[in-house]
Amino acid sequence: MKIEILGPGCANCKKVEETVRNVVSQLGIQAEIIHIKDIREIFKYTQLTPGILINGKLKHSGFPLPTEDKIRNIIIAELTSK
Repeated sequence: MKIEILGPGCANCKKVEETVRNVVSQLGIQAEIIHIKDIREIFKYTQLTPGILINGKLKHSGFPLPTEDKIRNIIIAELTSK
């Protein structure tokens, strides 16, 4: 699984990345987690940050920031959709 955090590196984007890493660790799954900070790359998917891409699909963007539960549900849904 590839998870990309979209955001310029602000406190909110860092918080989302931290939350994603915590959830991945709690679930005990393997995931490549990348933080995309290039605004041109971000705008290919959304103009609202922070954003979360999972396997190339936009799963969240903007506010409110996603909770651990929301991120967990997004990841589990992606895992079970295969």
